[in-house]
Amino acid sequence: MDNYRRGWALRYIREAKAELKAARRMPYMAPNLILEAVRKARNAIHYSFGEPAFIENIINETDERAELMNDPILRFLREVEQTIHEMTTLGLTDGDMAMRQADNLIQAAYEIVKTLTGEDIKDLD
Repeated sequence: MDNYRRGWALRYIREAKAELKAARRMPYMAPNLILEAVRKARNAIHYSFGEPAFIENIINETDERAELMNDPILRFLREVEQTIHEMTTLGLTDGDMAMRQADNLIQAAYEIVKTLTGEDIKDLD
């Protein structure tokens, strides 16, 4: 991973955690903050794995080519996209469930970024 992508991955994961923290403090703004947090977590994951535009193309191809879904990383990336799509289109009717989903996604993104960047990012905990 080059320094450019490492920097963006770290920035996005920091911002995702901050957005979720803000959502907990300001329930009236929670739906927008939660959506922004999960999008930033997704971006952190994409920058960790490579060039985001290429990652998005690969994910979109998984819809058309079922055999790609045997790959656990692609399956995870596809599930992230589906979660974000559902949260966006269906709305966040259950605030607690949306918060838990966002928290789980951000924690997974955090672990991926930490592992792939090799950065000690304790300050994000």
